[in-house]
Amino acid sequence: MTNGNHQPDHAGSGSVPCAAGNRRALRLGTRGSALALAQSTLVATWVRERLGREVELVRIATAGDRSQEAISQIGGTGVFVSALREALLAGEIDFAVHSLKDLPTVTPAGLVLAAVPPRADPRDVMVTPSGRLLDEFGPGTRVGTGSPRRAAQLRALGLGLNVVPIRGNVDTRIKKAIDGVVDAVVLAHAGLDRLDRLDAVTEVLDANVMVSAAGQGALAVECAADPDVLESGFDRVDPYRRRGTLAELLRFALDDPPSRIAVAAERAYLAAIEAGCSAPIGALADVRTASDGAPDAGAIRLRAVVASPEGNGVLRREIIGPADHPEALGERLADEMLSAGAQTLMGNR
Repeated sequence: MTNGNHQPDHAGSGSVPCAAGNRRALRLGTRGSALALAQSTLVATWVRERLGREVELVRIATAGDRSQEAISQIGGTGVFVSALREALLAGEIDFAVHSLKDLPTVTPAGLVLAAVPPRADPRDVMVTPSGRLLDEFGPGTRVGTGSPRRAAQLRALGLGLNVVPIRGNVDTRIKKAIDGVVDAVVLAHAGLDRLDRLDAVTEVLDANVMVSAAGQGALAVECAADPDVLESGFDRVDPYRRRGTLAELLRFALDDPPSRIAVAAERAYLAAIEAGCSAPIGALADVRTASDGAPDAGAIRLRAVVASPEGNGVLRREIIGPADHPEALGERLADEMLSAGAQTLMGNR
């Protein structure tokens, strides 16, 4: 099982022994970047603590990790998940952790999105070594980003910014700003938080300025949809049940209903608007919750943006609807955006 692209590793230190000696470790597939490992280690810790199951991280190299080309040039967001999905379908790993924004909206047959853990802050941030805020940037200020969504919204501000395409991990992008290659970089708040790098943040960008990518800040826990393979561990989360499918077990232990509802609305919008991988679009849902943390029916606010790549045209809309039909809400907002000319704005006639 361990070839050049599959490297097993134990998740973290101080591992909790399995409650039952005959329960093998669960194999968690992950990309090998610092951020991916931080995210997967967090999920592995939750599984150990909540289910009493040991977890082994299996690092898998993806096409997106091996290339420095723009994402749109090497196959879109799926380049970060396809190798993990292949490993799931081949039975080489038991479950995988993805950044949910990297997950295509169509789930392949045989797989299931088992859980969406509590979402981190979905907003974008500005990292500026000089300490200047966005509204202090003058014409020609060089702002680095590899995201068409961020680039288009930055250009649409009308500040005359020079948006510079960059790729690389979080440290690489921050270093480009520190070294003066660019004056500032835009990154995801959640990524910096999980890497304990929030000290680098100069400014958190309001969603009215920069609408996030659908699913940004959320994690996706994916596994095989196999009803014939039962797992133990339910005794930790449900005293009336001892066994179930791995998908059911992971949902019991890890899923956060408000986060799942929010990303369901965003992803439904993304699917319905039928935008390509390089389209400058964003979607962000806010789910109001009751005092006990449960979703408050009737309270999703979904905001979306579509911009021309050059930033000379921007379409923004928001909609409020029931939490029990998030997909319908996303589809309705996509219909409104399309009726308002979103396809033409993106360059699709």
